[in-house]
Amino acid sequence: MVAAAQDENAPEVRGLRARTLPGSTASELRGFREVQRLAYACAEAVAGQLRPGVTEREAARMQRVWLRERGVRDWFHLPFAWFGDRTAFAGFRIPLQFFPTDRKLEPGMPFILDMAPVYQGYTADIGYSGCLGLDPLHDKLLADLEAHRELILRQVRERRSLREIYEDVERLMATQGYANRHRAYPFGVIAHKVDRVPERRWSPSVFGFGTQSLKGLLSDAVHGHRDGWSPLWSPYRFSDHPPRPGLWAVEPHLGFRGTGAKFEEILVVTDSEDPEQSAFWLDDDLPHVRRWAEERVAA
Repeated sequence: MVAAAQDENAPEVRGLRARTLPGSTASELRGFREVQRLAYACAEAVAGQLRPGVTEREAARMQRVWLRERGVRDWFHLPFAWFGDRTAFAGFRIPLQFFPTDRKLEPGMPFILDMAPVYQGYTADIGYSGCLGLDPLHDKLLADLEAHRELILRQVRERRSLREIYEDVERLMATQGYANRHRAYPFGVIAHKVDRVPERRWSPSVFGFGTQSLKGLLSDAVHGHRDGWSPLWSPYRFSDHPPRPGLWAVEPHLGFRGTGAKFEEILVVTDSEDPEQSAFWLDDDLPHVRRWAEERVAA
């Protein structure tokens, strides 16, 4: 496991109590943060090994091998890789089209690596966007994602309904000139809840999703339906409720013609009355956040 990174006195942890995030403590948040950093370290390592001719299937296998060598034995979902116009989900109509193919990477081609490992019971779900070479369009998509991260956090703190936030994200994309590509995901989700799962030496998967994680998501769906909320953040009526306390894997996904880009990371939501404690990104030291900071300094 990567080194512990969440200081007990850090602003995002200080004052957080079990009453604000049921079932979680500062120690548990460290666990989620560490596995998220592990996943992003995997993405950066694999991205650095991509060369022309590598297929999506090979890139997905590289992610699996890298994480298994570091102790990962369970998954929320197995790693994905999308190259070229598949980063914008061009022509996607059925779930099977999300799975890695024999599409080969070419110079100047965008790519997305997406993985959701479970380690020591903690879950991460991340998305990493890159390009094999220089592409000003891809750079612009990555830069424009920053406004979505800021919008989502601000409106969650305002306790706007998930459905309303989704619609505002979509409007911002349209204003920027992009298509909303997370609409292509099952149920059109922009996010879903993540939780701890029972530790297993090995956990089977069904259609690429770990059975333990699916059980947890199904349990949340059953309880949420009874109590008027959903673990899926979508544009539909079942998401027309304020943000539910817990951890949410959020992934706004922009598309412009044959190019797509996204980030995916964990947003922590609590029931605290303190705005800064009511919602915060689990970690601000991630590749896309560092990229935006470097671009501001360069400007």
